Amino acid sequence: MSSQATQPLIQVNPIAPQVQLIGQQQTPVIVMDNFAGDISELIDIALNDSQFNQDKSSFYPGQRTALPRQYIIDVLNAVFQLIYDVYRIPTTRRLKPQQGVFSLIDTKEKDLLPLQCLPHFDTPNPYYFAILHYLNDGPHGDTGFFRHNASGFERINNDNIDSYFTQAQPFVDQITQSNPRYCVTSNEHYSLYHRVAYRPNRVVIYPGNLLHSTLVNPDTDIDANPQTGRLTANIFINFQ
Repeated sequence: MSSQATQPLIQVNPIAPQVQLIGQQQTPVIVMDNFAGDISELIDIALNDSQFNQDKSSFYPGQRTALPRQYIIDVLNAVFQLIYDVYRIPTTRRLKPQQGVFSLIDTKEKDLLPLQCLPHFDTPNPYYFAILHYLNDGPHGDTGFFRHNASGFERINNDNIDSYFTQAQPFVDQITQSNPRYCVTSNEHYSLYHRVAYRPNRVVIYPGNLLHSTLVNPDTDIDANPQTGRLTANIFINFQ
């Protein structure tokens, strides 16, 4: 990738990625600590130059606003080759950014919709990835990866999506008749098999078809204030 802009918004440190192989499928998840030299300018943009709104396009339980374009360019220039290599993406496929947003969780548990109470996947597309950058100081909730117990599925694809929805429906029905809660631990329907701890300036990259969830701590994470809430930068990309 190349950038027409001359001034980076962040200076990405030399990357020493950890590649964690998670779950029974040994899916790679990339973790990079101390990703950028200084993220204060990026956080200032979220505080002062951004208008957060409820995300109507997804089931995200909070508010989002667009990331600066230059930040997206800086991040993708730093990690795109790593993603190609780790996930063995065919070189005939080209990276296409899909969305770039600051995110803040603000939905109280009593207001959650049933589908916000179970682990989710972004898309069944195997070449779609999430790049998650933890920004504010913690403590804040980690990112958890789940296995659906009845089916054994960890990743949802075009072949198993119908079967998954059918087998997950009883839990959705159960939530509808009980008090909604964030999914933060194993239960009779899902097993939490891996978690990536929240750490400021840590970047996590994972396939969007993995079942995952923020492990929300209601005391620290349900907060629409970008100064104190669980502020993250989320970039979603596809290889087409």
